Amino acid sequence: MRNLLLLVALLGLSGCMKVSDMAAGAEYHLRDAGFLDHGRTERMASRRLQQDSFIYIAQGHFVPPGHGYPRPNVVAEEAFNGFIEYFPLVRRARQPAGLDEAMAEARGAGAHYLLYARFAYSDDRIGTVEEWEDQEALDRLGTDRAVIQLMLIETNTRYLVDTARIRSRGGFLTFYDAKPQDLIGPPLHDYARSLMGVGR
Repeated sequence: MRNLLLLVALLGLSGCMKVSDMAAGAEYHLRDAGFLDHGRTERMASRRLQQDSFIYIAQGHFVPPGHGYPRPNVVAEEAFNGFIEYFPLVRRARQPAGLDEAMAEARGAGAHYLLYARFAYSDDRIGTVEEWEDQEALDRLGTDRAVIQLMLIETNTRYLVDTARIRSRGGFLTFYDAKPQDLIGPPLHDYARSLMGVGR
């Protein structure tokens, strides 16, 4: 009888909710509980950009503290991959640059906005047998962490349109052979969506 009541309750719930909604809800809770990779974005403003805005993406020279050294231009590369889907007029600096240099490059390219990023923190925890053999430290076992800082600046006026901080952590089901830079792509993609005003 108890099993029958449970089955009826489940069928009633499934009738009220689409399968895609149930899957999205389950994924959200798995991320929030730490089983899957999770990223949280804190934005200063909620301004939206037009789709035809020309955005130039650059990354600073800053080397993040913490364990693990991400490749030098990885934030700009991942941001470009996320932004190109929503903003067709996007260009990326080939290598890290200072803010003034990046602003000059953006203006020279005719961009409306400069998205200037830096990898503020990177913690590459032990996630493979090889890494364990190299470090052999129990306190280094676990999931990776990353923090990205972004500034969106209008090139003509140097007006700071938005700032954002993205905090990412790996999940216990996905930490094997992962790196902090593997965590930043999806949150940067979501940030591009939010600038367009597109919901998840």
